[in-house]
Amino acid sequence: GTAGSGALRVCPVSRRCGLAAGRSYSGGGAYPSVSLTCPLPGVPKAVFAAAESRERFETRVTVLENGLRVASQNKFGQFCTVGVLVNSGSRHEAKYLSGISHFLEKLAFSSTAQFGSKDEILLTLEKHGGICDCQASRDTIMYAVSADARGLDTVVNLLADVTLQPRLSDEEIEMTRMAIRFELEDLNMRPDPEPLLTEMIHAAAFRDNTVGLNRFCPVENTDKIDRAVLHSYLSSYYTPDRMVLAGVGIEHEHLVECARKYLLGVEPVWGSGQGRAVDRSVAQYTGGIIKVEKDMSDVSLGPTPIPELTHIMIGLESCSFLEDDFIPFAVLNMMMGGGGSFSAGGPGKGMFTRLYLNVLNRHHWMYNATSYHHSYEDTGLLCIHASADPKQVREMVEIITREFILMAGAVGEVELERAKTQLKSMLMMNLESRPVIFEDVGRQVLATNTRKLPHELCDLISE
Repeated sequence: GTAGSGALRVCPVSRRCGLAAGRSYSGGGAYPSVSLTCPLPGVPKAVFAAAESRERFETRVTVLENGLRVASQNKFGQFCTVGVLVNSGSRHEAKYLSGISHFLEKLAFSSTAQFGSKDEILLTLEKHGGICDCQASRDTIMYAVSADARGLDTVVNLLADVTLQPRLSDEEIEMTRMAIRFELEDLNMRPDPEPLLTEMIHAAAFRDNTVGLNRFCPVENTDKIDRAVLHSYLSSYYTPDRMVLAGVGIEHEHLVECARKYLLGVEPVWGSGQGRAVDRSVAQYTGGIIKVEKDMSDVSLGPTPIPELTHIMIGLESCSFLEDDFIPFAVLNMMMGGGGSFSAGGPGKGMFTRLYLNVLNRHHWMYNATSYHHSYEDTGLLCIHASADPKQVREMVEIITREFILMAGAVGEVELERAKTQLKSMLMMNLESRPVIFEDVGRQVLATNTRKLPHELCDLISE
């Protein structure tokens, strides 16, 4: 302001920033003699927030009276991911009428005792900004919802209804049949054969038993599966002792309270009579070869047709995820690595895994070489998938077989350290995402009743 004029001039910057005029900025002129390492005189002592104890982020598990396990992990943020995991999958289906899990996955979140249709469920979730998903694998089926944590009560109520009270109307089952037929056609037409190869390698390794049974419903079974078949399966496998309610991003006590309210003493729609005996057979590794010949010439017409390739997958039995060898196998799988021969960025950008160095870099005609490790509670499978021109199948098989033989030889210190570091960083990166933490909590508790935390896994990898 100018003295004596009675008017106050405020410079536009200070007005915009909400600053009073005439304030002296800390340009250094205010405290000319105070060194940067000393606190400024007259400034109150700062109070820092203390880091909370790690306890809040441990995974906590409570077992309810009916055997249902409730597991949770707290995490910052206003959203939570909650879901029910059931120890049930294609490995538990008898050889006759396989495909039940595929049906259940497609029927998930359809009409239930409380909700008239899938749309009604989606609208209910929408009020809490929620989305839902169901995934079936060989040994687990997982119903999950991500929503605002304040809607936890609604979410657990909905999950209980979806898993224990589905209507399975004739119309829904008919729609599912159509969806499955379409999916099977699509799988056979896709240029990427990886899902089919994974099915075939399991079928060859564990012929006609447990994890070797088909994960997709065979076409001839789509008409045979009806409500009676589904109910008879559900009564055996959807029992509280085979279920885990897992949640990430919520208070444990609140989740337990909701579980008691909606999942304790609930009569499932198929009745609580004694189910048939549960299939407890242990995987029997048989080994074998499965081949499929296909004419792909009409799949990719056009100016740049997809190259006609032969794909192979070679696998050996590895170990279950309950064994101590599981971590070394994970490191080995990381060390083999691999991928496609064409990758954005061109060669020389740090592809140091064995399948890149020994296979793709040396044999220009190889299109792909990738390592995979599948692990279950009683067995596992380490495979390498490779693809090349049909004329070079024999050579390709020899090269991949040689890689398996070299696994038993010397391992370089540098490549081992690199694989360990890569595995740890991948683990930590994946566990940044809430749905991944949810799946990790759920699967570990379902298999072992506890959860190894990421830092414990990193220590095991280092060892």
